Amino acid sequence: MTGKILVTGGTGYIGSHTVVELQEAGYDVIVVDDLSNSGIDVLDNIAKISGTKPAFSKINLADGVKTDNFFSRHHDIVAIIHFAASKAVGESVQIPLHYYRNNLVSTMNLLDCQLKYGIANIVFSSSCTVYGQPDKLPVTESTPRKDAESPYGNTKRVIEDILRDAIHAYPQLRGIALRYFNPIGAHPSALIGELPLGVPQNLVPFITQTAAGIRNELKVFGSDYDTPDGSAIRDYINVVDLAKAHVIAIERLLHNRNKEGFEVFNLGTGNGSTVLEIVRGFEKATGVKLNYKIVDRRPGDIEKIWADTTYANEELGWKARIGLEETLLSAWNWEKRIRGIGD
Repeated sequence: MTGKILVTGGTGYIGSHTVVELQEAGYDVIVVDDLSNSGIDVLDNIAKISGTKPAFSKINLADGVKTDNFFSRHHDIVAIIHFAASKAVGESVQIPLHYYRNNLVSTMNLLDCQLKYGIANIVFSSSCTVYGQPDKLPVTESTPRKDAESPYGNTKRVIEDILRDAIHAYPQLRGIALRYFNPIGAHPSALIGELPLGVPQNLVPFITQTAAGIRNELKVFGSDYDTPDGSAIRDYINVVDLAKAHVIAIERLLHNRNKEGFEVFNLGTGNGSTVLEIVRGFEKATGVKLNYKIVDRRPGDIEKIWADTTYANEELGWKARIGLEETLLSAWNWEKRIRGIGD
């Protein structure tokens, strides 16, 4: 295939796994990232897995001048996968203006450059947070979106609207929004995985850091939700399974298989697990006991959500295949490697 795939946020957690899958599928990849929540060494580890180090530019896409300058130098980009965003639910409640400015402006800058430089295709990293707390489970792509429980979730909803409106106005554009449920785990090589800077905002890296002794204890937020054990329910999907879906989405756009200018797909396993089930699953998979404490609910969190993945299974030919315990073990193997912990 001629032309490059631009992956924004490509040194991040999901982005780096997607770069690997794209390269292993034969695509030429260029990464843009501001390295605000990732490290440049990720590129070397991608190269160890795939045999190719992707091209890289350090840019904050919220800077319109720098973004335009980048595209003016790269005329061979045929599609964009847009991950770059601030992404912590709890933090977004504390600093909402940063989230709106960073996530929305960067996306609009990308769309401006798509139009200016003739790049038709974009795959957007959306989220199940657009559903809020749904009235009916599991959620399908036609489940009504609700007011988000957090500014982070609202940015995903608004960006979907921006993309839909732009694609309607400019028919030369095509886009797919992939609504992720909860990505966890790491590449089986243990060379790339989830490594948040500072205190983790997501469950599994907090679990692995607690197991590694980096954190004193894991806080389980909420004990009185309407769930089997009182803790919140999420649909946890292996990050490699998730990454593979992006390759399929890119191929769908490049080969004009999309049925509409803007399409939406849920990416999950179709199964919900409580936080305490994840804790027990980790202990079972690794043999490591966790020190955890149940505390009050966290602002911005919803009670329970999981996906109906029928549409993605049938339309994309994609399905989550890696089991929960294998996924949790991969996260632990990644944590052990980066901390130098032996078996």
